Amino acid sequence: MSIEEKNLAAPAAPAGRRSHPAAPRWLLGLGPLVLVTVLLGLFALFNGPGLAKLSEGVPPKEDVAVEDIRLSPGQIEITVRNEGPDPVSIAQVNISDYYAPFTQTRPTMAPLESTTVTASYHWVDGDPYEIALVTSVGGKITAAIDAAALSPEKDASFFALMALLGIYVGIIPVAMGMLWMPFVRRSSTAWVRALLGLTVGLLAFLAFDATLEAFELVSGHGSFGGPLVVILGALISYLILEGIDAWMRRHQSPASHGQAPLPPARLALLIATGIGMHNLGEGLAIGSAYAIGSLALGATLIVGFAIHNTTEGLAIVTPLAKETPGLGRLALLGLIAGAPAILGTLIGATVYQPTLAAFLLGLGAGAVGQVAIKLLPLLKDHAGRILSPLTVAGIITGIAIMFATGLLVQA
Repeated sequence: MSIEEKNLAAPAAPAGRRSHPAAPRWLLGLGPLVLVTVLLGLFALFNGPGLAKLSEGVPPKEDVAVEDIRLSPGQIEITVRNEGPDPVSIAQVNISDYYAPFTQTRPTMAPLESTTVTASYHWVDGDPYEIALVTSVGGKITAAIDAAALSPEKDASFFALMALLGIYVGIIPVAMGMLWMPFVRRSSTAWVRALLGLTVGLLAFLAFDATLEAFELVSGHGSFGGPLVVILGALISYLILEGIDAWMRRHQSPASHGQAPLPPARLALLIATGIGMHNLGEGLAIGSAYAIGSLALGATLIVGFAIHNTTEGLAIVTPLAKETPGLGRLALLGLIAGAPAILGTLIGATVYQPTLAAFLLGLGAGAVGQVAIKLLPLLKDHAGRILSPLTVAGIITGIAIMFATGLLVQA
């Protein structure tokens, strides 16, 4: 018997008994929340009655991560964040066995707080240095500078360079890849399926590559969830795109419900959106790497990025093989996919935070993964097979291309 049937079969109240008006539903939901809040407030106010002895004789736990190191003439700035449960204070700064005078923006770091330590030290360009921040209880926070180099000044020319870098690695490669549109339109149905398989391989590689890169960024940073933020970012973007797709299906035509293949124009838009979210995270990683001096902007590296990202343009135009999109629509798709790289480089060069970068890379991984799944119904041949020899060859080729061109951008 269902809940509705049970409610209908429930006996009515006796006629002689006075009926009381039912409490509003919002009040029934708010009551337990208020009670829990009051109890937690009282617990915190009285400092956990009876639990004081649990911390007796237990040394404080210090867990501090180095987030950023910047070098300017005669100074080294180290930004660290307290990832442990106890407050942490920096008492000394040791640079290659020399105790340097220093200042800091925050004398004591509460959990999840950060401080920037500025040490006076005349470093030599190109020399390596070992840094140890000594806490008030004797703990050490270590970091290394492989080869000292002056950090770039964040002025107007710096941000112009970051925007130009975003254009080089985002917009131009995607636009170049979209020049394959005439070739795609003249391809046979079998070749289009192979190219769609190639697109699935490209997107699958991007998803795994972004995930691994994000995990690497937070491997030494447990603040704000550490690796969990990567999974949350991927899940959030996947669910958002699925929700948008379901909403568009519901508001367009009844025939588009279910697991039917998406219309080519909408699929191209989803691909461009997913690639754009990936390029946002990639741009952020590039901008932050240059800002902290760990990325050399040589022409070879820029060419490597361009070759690596050109295939993204091909992925966007492949679903439009049987369509006749105008130049305006193609330009818009290219901007959606490539322009976020500009925003990413500017954010990464301004407010670098490893957890934020990992979260954005997770968003991109979830987005391109969702789009790759949406492409699978289009791979079916006349026998209804998704993984035919032709599409499997396309997927493997796409992965191989991304892997090979990715070797060119290892910085």
